[in-house]
Parts: sequence; C-alpha cells; structure tokens
Amino acid sequence: MFRRVGVEAPAGPGLALGALVVLAFAAGGASRPWLVPLVLSFAVAAGLSLGLRPVNGPSQDWTAVALVLLGVCYCAWLLGHAIWLRALPNGAGLTYLLVGVTWSGETAAYFAGRRWGRRRLAPRISPAKTVEGAVAQVAVSVLAALLGGRLIGLPPAHGLGMGLLLGLVGQVGDLAESFLKRSAQTKDAGGLVPGHGGLLDRLDSLLFNAPALYYYVKVFLSHG
Repeated sequence: MFRRVGVEAPAGPGLALGALVVLAFAAGGASRPWLVPLVLSFAVAAGLSLGLRPVNGPSQDWTAVALVLLGVCYCAWLLGHAIWLRALPNGAGLTYLLVGVTWSGETAAYFAGRRWGRRRLAPRISPAKTVEGAVAQVAVSVLAALLGGRLIGLPPAHGLGMGLLLGLVGQVGDLAESFLKRSAQTKDAGGLVPGHGGLLDRLDSLLFNAPALYYYVKVFLSHG
C-alpha cells in the first residue's frame, strides 16, 4: 500500500517476523505466558535492526523500518489475540460472536449511512462515514451480541457490554485503517476482493475487536 507513495519496506523480513509473533500466540498460553512477549521483543529488535543493513542507492531512512514494526504490531500482534480467544472456554462461540457482531455492525453502518447519513463522522479521515452510520453500527452490534450471547449462554448484561464494546472499538479500528490509507493516498488497501478492497479492508475492525473481546472475557468472565 505504501509502495504507491514511494515507501519501500522489506516485505520478506516483515512477514517472517509477523509470522513468528502469530506462532508465539499459538504456542504460548497458560503454560508459557512468557513466549509472546519474548517473541514480540525479538521482533521489535529485529525490525529496528533492519535499518542497519546495507542497501544499494540512497541510504535507508526510518520509514521503511517503521512500516515493518507497524505491520508486526498492527496485524500480527492484534489479530493474534483471536487465537487466544479461541482457546478460552466456549472459545468457538466467542469467536463466532466476535465475527458476527463486528460484521453485522459494519453492514448496518454502511446501509444506514447511505440511506440516512447526513453528518460526517470524521471528514478529514474518511469522508464517507457518518454519525448516523456510527449510531446504527453500535445499535446493531448490541442487538447481535444480545442474540449471539444468548445462543452461547452469556447473561444479557454481558451481551450488552460486549455489543457496546465491539460496536465502538470496531469503528476506531476502521478509522485507523482509513487514516493509513489516506496517508498512502489510496482508496483500498489492496485488490484481493473485487469491489471490497484488500484483506486489510475486511479485517480492520476485527484487528481491534479481537483483543477487546479477549480482554473483556478475561477481566469480566474468567474465574481462574
């Protein structure tokens, strides 16, 4: 995405470091709680060390290294929490709840914004997003969490709390990705899904919602 504005990041090392962080989430857990911070610390140090490697032509500046670190922390670290969420008791149900609530809310925001949207939510970052769409996203997220929570045995109070949390945090994730796209002067993060942009466009809210739901469950629902 940033290559379009002349910022070249070492994609291979960045993908490798991100994969290591994801593998640490999969291999870590209650028996090895130190593994994820250990691997993340290594990934950050290794990412910064990429600035020391010799390059042809003009010397490498900080932007390429910053993009590697952004990819590791933004994509691998945040979405890695979905692995931990799945490993919790009732993890399959919670994972379905995460995806269902997030995408239901986003769909409601899209259609409500097109039909009734008048006031811009963040015109300098994402001109298409409206206050009316944001309200619809929160309302439908709450409704979806109440219905989904009932199916997996959650008390209504927690369905309400999760719906509010995911409806609000998901919008922050969406706007954060819009900020990155605007910085890269592009409309879509990629072209993987015709008419829907790249993979990041489909996962931007989930990247923020996965850790939000995981820590909600650990704080308010865990008994161990």
